[in-house]
Amino acid sequence: MKMTTKLMSCAATAAIALTGAAPAFAAEKWDMPMAYSASNFHSENGVEFAQCVTSGTQGEIEITVHPGGSLFAGADIKRAIQTGQVQIGERLLSGHQNEDAVFGFDSIPFLAPSFDASGKLWEAAKPKIESVLEEQNLHLLYNVPWPPQGLYFKKEVNSVADMAGIKFRSYNNTTARLAELTGMAPVTIEAAEVSQAFATGVAESMISSGATGYDQKVWESLTHYYEVDAWLPRNYIMVNGDVWKGVSDANKGIITGCADEAAARGLDKSKSYTQFTYDGLREGGMIVQPAGDELMSGLRTVGDTMTTEWLEAAGVNGQALVDDYKAMQ
Repeated sequence: MKMTTKLMSCAATAAIALTGAAPAFAAEKWDMPMAYSASNFHSENGVEFAQCVTSGTQGEIEITVHPGGSLFAGADIKRAIQTGQVQIGERLLSGHQNEDAVFGFDSIPFLAPSFDASGKLWEAAKPKIESVLEEQNLHLLYNVPWPPQGLYFKKEVNSVADMAGIKFRSYNNTTARLAELTGMAPVTIEAAEVSQAFATGVAESMISSGATGYDQKVWESLTHYYEVDAWLPRNYIMVNGDVWKGVSDANKGIITGCADEAAARGLDKSKSYTQFTYDGLREGGMIVQPAGDELMSGLRTVGDTMTTEWLEAAGVNGQALVDDYKAMQ
């Protein structure tokens, strides 16, 4: 903190030397790490949010976005925000189910397989998620769902039996368990490393949206994408709780407004990006199609097992969340 204060003082002194006058305020600079590539719609949305905050606060708070895991790897971003290494950042909370099973609510197979259903599920989950984050010194600003998740392979797959032995990219407890229950071998790989993992044979399959595959040009290594609409995971933008407490009420209002705009804009982008990326995968040479009945039947059986396991792990809070969601149907 002393070093940061010293650097800010030096910057202010330099500004005075150049302009001949002291600045009206010392800009507060926030670093915002994001896990996905700069061209990904989540990252682009994050940049627009950052620009909105910088402009809206008239430069009092200046946010710099660091996409592609360039500042912190995806798995490290949440901890970096909590401990104050950065002020704000993005994280796929389902990657932290080991901390609290409720974080995996958005990755329960086939519970909420559409944008409309996902929105209702978030409405049911929001109070609990916000409460858990506040306990961890994190303040939630907004979140955006990914498009529905499908399965990528480098061969034709018509049943769960066809998946046996395939090296599968996992990124959270849910995806690792999916691999185990389908006979695949889970390999933990961050989003920024997907292309290299497939190119080198470290992984041969993954479950993700068309967006990830398109951004990473996976058609260079993979051949098939099956639309299974398993779930719609969410990326969350969070700010350090202590940092948030220090923000003026006026700027909190501006940031919250920018966050609301980003949530709505991100949802629209996610919806429109779905078909665009499917078309892009086809143009790259991949076969893109709905999963066949036999494959879907096997996956739903696996999904039932995973749902039961999640409810057991999440306990009363998880059951209440699911009950609230189902009451909205």
